[in-house]
Amino acid sequence: MPELSRQIPVSVLRLLALLFLAGGLAACQSSPQPPSPIATAAPMPTVNGQIDQDEGVTFAFEPFTGAPGNIADTLSEYIGREAKTQDINLVRRVGAAATYRVNGYLAATGQPSSGTVFYVFDIVDSAGRRVKRISGTETTGGASGDPWQAVSAGTLARIANRSMVEISAWLNR
Repeated sequence: MPELSRQIPVSVLRLLALLFLAGGLAACQSSPQPPSPIATAAPMPTVNGQIDQDEGVTFAFEPFTGAPGNIADTLSEYIGREAKTQDINLVRRVGAAATYRVNGYLAATGQPSSGTVFYVFDIVDSAGRRVKRISGTETTGGASGDPWQAVSAGTLARIANRSMVEISAWLNR
């Protein structure tokens, strides 16, 4: 009995393989859906956590991720000062109830001539849903080795100021 491949030309086999592959890919596709619109405005602050009527809306900053302890401590002090200036109520007791929790993430990169601190603060409601993100960068001086060595008190003060101003603007819009 002659071989099947000798009876069918190679071009026909390639065409069949291509059709089989295309059919398989088509079966994997779901029905096309138009993309949903992207929300351009940040959601309005909603108050759904436990609120002390005497304190009003409160914020609890969780420990910062990514920053060394001394940097995190200094930034916490500046945030506390700026919060008072912006009339933002911070809860400073560990585990205390607050309207919103703030998760902070920091990273530093650098070269001998200059560096950058990246910061992100996610404000989450009592259900853990992010309702606001604050992010930015600050330029630092240079440092060889650990880029955190170039982060000055002035850099941390600017991060605290910008973050608290943005939280205040979000609350008062």
